[in-house]
Amino acid sequence: MNKIWIITRRELASFFDSLIAYVIIIMFLGFTGFFTWLTDNNLFLIGQANLQVFFQISFWTLFFFIPALTMKMLAEENRSGTIELLNTKAISDWEIVAGKFMACLLLVLIALACTLPYYITVSQLGSVDHGAIVGGYMGLLLLSAGYISLGLFASSITNNQIVAFLIALLIGIFFQLLFDIMGFSLRGGVGNVLNYLSMRTHFDSLSRGVIDSRDLIYFFSVIGVGLTFAQAMLSKRNWQS
Repeated sequence: MNKIWIITRRELASFFDSLIAYVIIIMFLGFTGFFTWLTDNNLFLIGQANLQVFFQISFWTLFFFIPALTMKMLAEENRSGTIELLNTKAISDWEIVAGKFMACLLLVLIALACTLPYYITVSQLGSVDHGAIVGGYMGLLLLSAGYISLGLFASSITNNQIVAFLIALLIGIFFQLLFDIMGFSLRGGVGNVLNYLSMRTHFDSLSRGVIDSRDLIYFFSVIGVGLTFAQAMLSKRNWQS
């Protein structure tokens, strides 16, 4: 666990040293703040004291931002050869993947924490469903963790950051959009399965304040599968080299 934390701190520090963290946080706050407070669908026009607009905008914003965050995590290590250097320090492939996952997740957590003034402001506008807001933030965090794990898998199978970004987006499109569309288009067991695989199905449930074990199992399963595949691909590449 100590090795994982060392990698996490190193990667998180590199985000801030390279200004990636500041760019991601500022752009995230800019997009979500603009659509939450200034567009035709802003909170004041809706007339409801909730953060559903923010959650729906964040749902799509994170979909694009997270692949940009994860694309270099393993691809750059493979390209530069520094992954072999980490292995010589008796650090396992799983510790490398877990450390990078935690660093990305902490950066997303910091970005979400910067939006807490939204919550404070909305609570002053009227009666707030605190459970729905807590559930929405939990949904965004779990959604982000799922996409980070898939992004790391995409980054583990190539040496090119752009390719890793595109692969992560392609995988994400299925979970973000296609499973949802196909689930509604098809009936019966197949439609139910596809609907269950959709990120939106589980995120929308949490953003309404409904903490269902099925949603938590789904997100943790996606996270586990993504990280396991990333670790397996990393081990395979190291073995071949």
